[in-house]
Amino acid sequence: MIDPPAEVRRLVYLGTPTESAPFLDALDAAGFDVVLAVTRPDKRRGRRADPTPSPVKATAQSLGIPVSSEVDNVLDADADLGVVVAFGHIIKPHVLDRLAMVNVHFSLLPRWRGAAPVERAILAGDQTTGACLMEVAEGLDTGRVYRRVEVPIAPDATAASLRVQLVDAAVPMLVGALREGLGRPEPQQGEPVYAAKITRDELRLGWEHPAELLHRQVRVGGAWTTWKGKTLKIWSAYPAEGSQPPGELDGSLVGTGDGQFRLVEVQAEGRSRQAAEDWLRGARPAPGDRLGS
Repeated sequence: MIDPPAEVRRLVYLGTPTESAPFLDALDAAGFDVVLAVTRPDKRRGRRADPTPSPVKATAQSLGIPVSSEVDNVLDADADLGVVVAFGHIIKPHVLDRLAMVNVHFSLLPRWRGAAPVERAILAGDQTTGACLMEVAEGLDTGRVYRRVEVPIAPDATAASLRVQLVDAAVPMLVGALREGLGRPEPQQGEPVYAAKITRDELRLGWEHPAELLHRQVRVGGAWTTWKGKTLKIWSAYPAEGSQPPGELDGSLVGTGDGQFRLVEVQAEGRSRQAAEDWLRGARPAPGDRLGS
């Protein structure tokens, strides 16, 4: 692993999803010479669909930046620095030995190292998160930190809305750091906490749990329960005053371990997302019927 130069002009960029694309756009707009973008290969969205490019590839192509799906190609790009944002792959040591790289990570390291820092922060009930600009080192998000910015987590923030806030805060942090000079990074301080990928089981709503915990699961996205043996996804809901047995339906209200939960938007198995009131008119729950059965 090598240190970045004092002045950075020529960059390679490694990223894939939607939240990564604004960083590439901003680096180009700021006048940096992005000589190569590396992202995942084109992917089919359905069996008959044509392969579609990643958001980063689409952005790179619109800017006239060459694109590759092979990380090793950065070694021939004659770049000063590699910038990584949500790339989704570990950068191997032989690459880091020849090209310094920095990474934008969506947490306040060392809390929430790993694949799902935004989702884990919401599930844990954190009130604050942020983004770090760190060196890419061997190990999982273990590098020293150049800069960090804090972002409060609103009580109703979803993973999607929080990710937008983090991008909005982190883009100027990255551009400013590269313009002004990275300076000396500082080691991460504190006990590491790991953000493993969220599993489907973790998003199953247990109606015996407190409404606040259920709300966090819904805010992450993909929360689900069952209705008469079939999956029912809960896309939007919030805690409400009242009391009834866990899982029991009273209109759009569901009983929980410490109150009620009001359903707003749901998705029945094999159906599109719809307002909870519309689903209820079709489901026609009888008195005493419960979700989770």
